[in-house]
Order: sequence, then structure tokens, then C-alpha cells
Amino acid sequence: MNLLKKLFYLFLPLFGGGIVGFIMKDAIDYTTLNKPLLSPPSIIFPIAWTIIYLLIGTAYLIYRKNNNNKETIKVYYIQLLLNFLWSIIFFNLKWRLFSIIWIILLIVAVIILMKKFKIEEKNSYYLFIPYLLWLLFATYLNIGVYLLN
Repeated sequence: MNLLKKLFYLFLPLFGGGIVGFIMKDAIDYTTLNKPLLSPPSIIFPIAWTIIYLLIGTAYLIYRKNNNNKETIKVYYIQLLLNFLWSIIFFNLKWRLFSIIWIILLIVAVIILMKKFKIEEKNSYYLFIPYLLWLLFATYLNIGVYLLN
């Protein structure tokens, strides 16, 4: 695999997240919302997502080094798309209830992908654990924001 392809796989999640961040920057209303207990300050989100997107890209880069299962690759891109669209649904469209359903779909896709990674490339599986934990926390926040607003 050439260097350009490696960089593409590594930074695609971060680049996609950056585009979504640009699209939703004027719609973010996190500071004005009633939030559940344990809600982090706004500054935590870009830091956490940068780390998570780099872990996602690294996991995929490691996976692609030795594996080329088209079904696994398809699930990877589906979960990435679900991830990017959640922010638009939650912030731009302000569909808070629907965003709960959406994030649950995202979690299901991530779990399916992690099961495939666990069989095909364990290191990729381990790199996805922080992502799944963050999504579970984000689901808690999403439900809390919906109920409190």
C-alpha cells in the first residue's frame, strides 16, 4: 500500500468530521441546552472526536494492511456515514428524538464492525473500544438533552 493511500485511510474520518464540523458550526447550541449530569464542557468534544477519528482511521489502516473483506469494508463506511450524519441530525435539524434512534443504529453498526474486526484483525477491534464507549456516553447525553429540553 502506498503512502498516499495510507494517509487517506488514516485521515478520512478526521477530514469527514471536519467537514461535518464546518457544516454544523453555526447550528451548535450545546451551551444553551439543558444538559444531564456528567455533561462535559464544550471544549472536550473536538478534542475527544479528534482522538477518536484518528483511532478509527488507524484501526482501518491496520485492517486494510492484511485484510480486504468487502463486507467488513462496507460496514466500516456505513458506520462512518452514520457517524457523520448524526451531528447534522442533532445540531442542524434539531431532531433530538430521531438522533437517539440514529445513534443507536450507529452503535449497532459499530458493534457489528467490531465483531468482524475481532475475527479478522484484533488490533483494529481494540482501537474501536474507546469509540464504542464514547458513543454510549454520547447516547446518554443525547437522551438527557432530549428529555430536559
